[in-house]
Amino acid sequence: MPILGADMVAGTLVAWRKKPGDPVARGEVIAEVETEKGLIDVEVFVSGVVDRLVVEPGTTVPTGTVLAVIREDTGAATVAPPPPAAAPAPPPAIAAPGPAAPPGVAVPRRPRVSPLARRVAEQLGIDPGGVRGTGPGGAVTREDVERAAAAAREAPPRERGRVDVARMRQAIAAAMARAKREIPHYYLAHTIDLHRALTWLRDENERRPIADRLLYGVLLLKAVALALRDVPELNAVWRGDRPEPCTTVNVGVAISLRGGGLVAPALHDTDRRPLGELMQAFRDLVQRARTGGLRSSELSDPTITVTSLGEQGVEAVFGIVYPPQVAIVGFGKIVERPAVVDGAVVPRPLVTATLSADHRVSDGHRGALFLAAVERWLQAPERL
Repeated sequence: MPILGADMVAGTLVAWRKKPGDPVARGEVIAEVETEKGLIDVEVFVSGVVDRLVVEPGTTVPTGTVLAVIREDTGAATVAPPPPAAAPAPPPAIAAPGPAAPPGVAVPRRPRVSPLARRVAEQLGIDPGGVRGTGPGGAVTREDVERAAAAAREAPPRERGRVDVARMRQAIAAAMARAKREIPHYYLAHTIDLHRALTWLRDENERRPIADRLLYGVLLLKAVALALRDVPELNAVWRGDRPEPCTTVNVGVAISLRGGGLVAPALHDTDRRPLGELMQAFRDLVQRARTGGLRSSELSDPTITVTSLGEQGVEAVFGIVYPPQVAIVGFGKIVERPAVVDGAVVPRPLVTATLSADHRVSDGHRGALFLAAVERWLQAPERL
């Protein structure tokens, strides 16, 4: 059961997308899990064959619980020659992120299924490999299959885009209270002239088909991602009692949900993706966040978060760092104000960029360098 939020302690397995014996590839969705953020698609992180489904649909289990066991197929995943015949079989891999199994833990075997139970399972459309057996030695009996089928029929239907806002607000409240209690925040603000960025964006969009045009927000996301190369300590997570640098830049995007609530899924490799590709990924992420279909990695992988309340008319937003991240960047609305340019007072589109950061990891000097780097990238939009 993956950890999909700072204060997530458990999740409910809703459905399996795979059954024992099915091949799976890294990144493929294997299950649906219900959390405070709604239904989430859980991905596998290795390629191989599903050996056993450990948890039955409808079961609520703590984070870190083994959901399934996958037998890695190293021969199919690499072009290297096969190992010698005497080589031991590869160890099983866990199908969901979480604490690794301690050494010496035995791999659970697939449950034995009686011939009658197997026939009944086929008739009822139940996967016997995911049924908990109560027969001798844990064997799956006809009664076990019928009980699982009845539970599946009685389970209330779940809507992908529907979120329990009250539960989500409770989860957000717990995470933010923990953040303010444990993280010594510092806050910085910097005003950035967007004249060059917006002029370039207008000209660039005139050359693009309507469907491929860029939104202003994608420039902010890319500028933040690239600025983290200059101040990499802000691209980190806090583990235990020390920061852990992240090797990839996965910018979490704060997205408000219809009906209330908020999620901040990650745009993976934000610093490496061209603006056009990043724009498509951003649109897709927003749509799936609001209609259902976010993936577990998108909720567990953000290394920094960007939030913007510009469309709400807010000129500055000072966010609260979302654990285990160590920084959050905010942008307000664009306002046109007088500015001095080459000795002349001219109107300029200005935006206030803010940084809230963990003082255990960085200080105001490094934070100021980061905001200055964001400004430099926005003054050279053609390089984004």
